Amino acid sequence: MPSQKVFIVSALLRRVGAMAVVAGLLTACGESEAVTDSDAVGGNGDTAYPLVLDNCGESVTVDAPPQRVVSLDQNSTEILLSLGLQERMVGTASWTDPVRENLEAANSDVPRLADNAPTYEVVLDADPDFVTASFGRHFKEGGVAERARFAETGAQTYLSPTDCDNGLSINGGNTRTNPLTVDALYQEITEIAEIFDVQDRGAALVTELQDRMTAATAELAETGETMAFWFADTKSPYVAGGLGSANLIATTVGATNVYSDLDDDWPAVGWETMVDRGPSVLVLGDLLRARFPGDLLADKIAFLESDPVTNTMQAVQDKRYISLHGAEMNPSIRLVDGVEKVAAGLREMGPQS
Repeated sequence: MPSQKVFIVSALLRRVGAMAVVAGLLTACGESEAVTDSDAVGGNGDTAYPLVLDNCGESVTVDAPPQRVVSLDQNSTEILLSLGLQERMVGTASWTDPVRENLEAANSDVPRLADNAPTYEVVLDADPDFVTASFGRHFKEGGVAERARFAETGAQTYLSPTDCDNGLSINGGNTRTNPLTVDALYQEITEIAEIFDVQDRGAALVTELQDRMTAATAELAETGETMAFWFADTKSPYVAGGLGSANLIATTVGATNVYSDLDDDWPAVGWETMVDRGPSVLVLGDLLRARFPGDLLADKIAFLESDPVTNTMQAVQDKRYISLHGAEMNPSIRLVDGVEKVAAGLREMGPQS
């Protein structure tokens, strides 16, 4: 495998060439001529560059619309695709589920660097000028690479505001002190749209998601339902804590998360605690990645109904299950899908008898 220095030098040389091409295009267009999104530098001409953003405690400076983007998570990938930026994407990674159906065509030609987290060398070999991530674990020691290492190659980095609390990354080793709100998702969409100079698309996407949230929860009052969100693992299940995205789904539909007293986004708990807390509804992650026991919905249900501890729960005996894709439990545009599905599931099953 080539050394890290070879990768960095190669990436820098390629980027110098790309910058020369962009400079030539800008000169050819002239200062007063708007650059269209179909041109190499792209954009609507609404963003004033250099654009400086405060991103989770880091200052990010973008001099022009990025041309070669690597997305390290499915969540950020689907935002980029929803904004019509697939031609700028040179790699994606960390998938829990198939891409959202309406984005299949846009995603079809985007290279997948890895199903899970890629190595730094693999990302660098894609020669990105911009790297996005939904979870800060990618930007920490032991992850893909620290943000400073990407900066050495000239690539800017962006971390989703949904993973930030008081300037600290939650999945980078910190704990939330404030509950996640959907505004953090809208902020991410708006900032990504500004970075790529497609603010009109960002505004349209935010409006669409807001309208869907309103429609999903129309006439849905406090339900009195209690929920546990099980993401993965049959031995020590990872469940939704009280400050993250799945808890936001519960409160949005008027229900209560039985683990709302836990600060971690996805703490591991014991089955006895879930039996003691007695949720009236179990929201089960259907993770088609199938990496661990209990990832698939069918495996979860089989475990719940055969285990002598879990099958004592009334929710199991009454089969009060609602299934969500893993991406729908995470803070992304799929969060809105999750709200729609949970709201529809509650209406369909009615109150617990």
